[in-house]
Parts: sequence; C-alpha cells; structure tokens
Amino acid sequence: MDKAVNVRDIIKKNIKSKKNVTEKIMPKVFLLSASISILTTVGIVMTLIFDSYRFFSKVPLREVFSTRLAPLNANPSFGILPLINGTILTSLIAMCVAIPVGLTAAMYLSEFASEKRRKTLKPIMEVLAGIPTIVYGFFAYSFVTPLLMRIIPSLGAKNALSPGIVMGIMIIPMVASLSEDAMSSVPNSMREGAFALGATKLEVTFKVVIPAAISGIVASFVLAISRAIGETMIVTIGSGSSKNFTFDITESMQTMTAYIVEFTSGDAGIGTTGYYSLYAVGLILFLFTLVMNLIAQYISHKYREEY
Repeated sequence: MDKAVNVRDIIKKNIKSKKNVTEKIMPKVFLLSASISILTTVGIVMTLIFDSYRFFSKVPLREVFSTRLAPLNANPSFGILPLINGTILTSLIAMCVAIPVGLTAAMYLSEFASEKRRKTLKPIMEVLAGIPTIVYGFFAYSFVTPLLMRIIPSLGAKNALSPGIVMGIMIIPMVASLSEDAMSSVPNSMREGAFALGATKLEVTFKVVIPAAISGIVASFVLAISRAIGETMIVTIGSGSSKNFTFDITESMQTMTAYIVEFTSGDAGIGTTGYYSLYAVGLILFLFTLVMNLIAQYISHKYREEY
C-alpha cells in the first residue's frame, strides 16, 4: 500500500514539475484549425445571401422564375429557368452514363476480379478523377461532338449532349470507387451462405451484395449528381452560352456555372443588377449541391447496414 501511495505521489510530482505551456496552447491551435473551414463556409454563405438580397430586391420573383434570360439587353430580363433547365439536363445525361458504367465496374472489381487485378485496375480507373476538367471540356468539343455529329446530323457544334456524356465519363471513378467500397464492406459470410444455398456468383452479386450495400451505392449516385451539377469548364466549352429554354439536348444551352463564368469574364459591371445576378445564381447552385449532400447523408444513415 505504501508503495502504491509513493508511486502516486511520484506521478503527481512529475505532472506538476512539467511545463504544460504546449499542452495548453495546442488544443487552441487545433480548435483554430478546425474552425477555419466552418468560418470559410459561413463567410461564403453570408456573401451569397447579402449580395443575392440586392438582386432580389431589384428583380421581382415572377421575372426571376421566368424563361426569358437576356441580362445584357437594353431591357434586361433575368429569368433563371433556362439555367436550371440546362444544369438539370446535362446532369441527367451525365448520370445516364456514370451510373450504369460505374456500377458495373464496381461489381466487377468487388465480386469478379482477382485481388491482383483489382489492385491494378482500380488505380488506373481513378486516374480519370485527376484529369483537369478543362481537358475534358476540349475533349467534348473537339472529339465527342464531331463524333456525335456523324451519328446525329442535326446536332449543333455547341450542344448539351456532348458535355453531358463527358461529364458522365468524368464522374465514373466516383461512382465506381464509392460503390466498390460499399460492396467490399459486405461480410463474406453473407456471400458464403448464398453460395451454400446454390446461388451463382451473379445471383449473389444482385440479390445479396447490392441490397446489403444499397446505402453506400445510392449515396455515391447522389454525390456524383452533386458533382455534375457543380461542373463548370466542360459545360462552358462544350455546351455554349445559349440562354434559350429548351429540352432539345442537341441544341446549345447554358448551365448555372457557365453563366457565372461568362459574366465574371467582364460582361457585368460591378454594382449592376447583372453583377448581383451572379450571386443569386451562385446561391441557387449552392442550395442545389447542399440538398444533394443532405440527401446522400440521409440515405447513408437511414439504410446503413452495420455488420
């Protein structure tokens, strides 16, 4: 007992004798580092809200949610529906490419490829994620569009189809990687139980693995949609700047990000209504991506399977 008391006294003495300046400062440094991202987000949101308010105070909502967008005319109009329409159409085209290709790639890597082949193919596939988006934009304009024009003669040099397809190619690694991670986390005991009942490898993949990993798979889809909505350079180069409200994907149309790029290049004078329309469009784009991320988090938490 005396020995235990002595050891305790030694520990207390050592603690008191140490200079705890570093121990007191470092938690505050860590807190500051953690607060930077929060403060940055708050600053961005407040900037968008305050400058968007100046826009909405000058432009009535019935005009904002109209189909006529002509910000540089003598009598300007600021209907944002053509921008929302262009953004949604190109994003849907991208998902029509990314979801089937990315999901099948994930199924192959997770269930059919050997360990050696998986370690080789997955990094190669993820190289697509490191290519600058402006390169994808020129690829869409100079290669994919001429190729599609041979198949669809009515396709314009600027159109929504080509950048939508290339955006889908760009986000394939996101869908494939996140879906593969979700499927790989399914315990092998579930696979082995299905095999013991006589199921084939394909049946195990579709009836056991995918339902068990559905939360991660759907979350990857939603995050990929959010990535497509926020894409800038591909649609700026490949889709053009037509502000017409149309559902014809062979025609040129403008997305919200492309509109921001066009006006920040010097077309809008600082303090004008057109200038503040950039912040209004940016706020709507922010809300789009925020909703997509919240949906992804909700799905991943609600349908998550813990093993």
